[in-house]
Amino acid sequence: MNFRTQVDLPKNETEIRHSERIMLWGSCFAENIGNLLLENKFRCQVNPFGVLYNPLSIARALKEVMSGKRYRETELFEAGGQWHSWMHHSTFSSVNALECVESINERLSEATRELPSTDWLVVTWGTAFAYYLREERCVVGNCHKQPEKLFERSMLQVDEIVDVWQSLLVELKLINPKLKVLYTVSPIRHAKDGMHGNQLSKATLLLSIHELCKRCSDCFYFPSYEIVMDELRDYRFYADDMLHLSSKAVEYVWECFAECYFRAETMEIIREWKEIKKGLEHKPFRPESEAYRVFLSQIVLKINRIKEKLPYFDVQKEMEQCEIRLKI
Repeated sequence: MNFRTQVDLPKNETEIRHSERIMLWGSCFAENIGNLLLENKFRCQVNPFGVLYNPLSIARALKEVMSGKRYRETELFEAGGQWHSWMHHSTFSSVNALECVESINERLSEATRELPSTDWLVVTWGTAFAYYLREERCVVGNCHKQPEKLFERSMLQVDEIVDVWQSLLVELKLINPKLKVLYTVSPIRHAKDGMHGNQLSKATLLLSIHELCKRCSDCFYFPSYEIVMDELRDYRFYADDMLHLSSKAVEYVWECFAECYFRAETMEIIREWKEIKKGLEHKPFRPESEAYRVFLSQIVLKINRIKEKLPYFDVQKEMEQCEIRLKI
């Protein structure tokens, strides 16, 4: 007897490999998946602007990356003793304006360098509601808890989103013809939009992605929203705020993601790396013992073996970790 409805996953539609470069954009759900990709040694950049929620803010950020934009201190504003950028998450904010702009430009330059060689854009939209700064008449990425009177809030329309992103995809293809885009809608609910407003917002995003995927053969959709809404429809899969996902829910969505886009070879690499990680996380009773040195030497051999097989695998941190422990 089956007590749940399972989502049909788009298996074998496309493939993501360790050898490919991935850039993730969007909501905090993009960070959940991005961090798991990094943890499993995929070559990723996760949210060069920090968390962004709506399609137009993400499109504007990508255009700034394509243009090689450099931010100036005059483009920041000060509030609450910190300097902020309207286009960046508060993780870039700082009590020092120069420090803030240098942090922004460092990530921007890195993204600009990597975009032409990126294989995958993984884009997670969280809401169709956008905020526009009244004074400058432009969409922002983050309001930084500033007074509502500074902004105009509106829900984006399907045609508007599709037009902006179709044009953006043409520009992206000019600098990177091999680029593929994997869209997903964040399953995290935006309660501030109201529950009905949240549903309208998510429906707008889903319709927009559906249209974009119809128009472009290099665009794909991963149903993270449906997996959570239809398969995990229970509050035990949510965090304490009852809006964000629990770690177990994120883990389940990650398993579905892997099932869709990782082939047997990739899953074997993940399994090998998991075994190495488990060894590195082991806390010995006697770290100075010969037995532990032998144990570490075996880990080094496994790391070297995986590095020989996959030369692009970044294992420098783990090798240094082993070397330090072997010197004890």
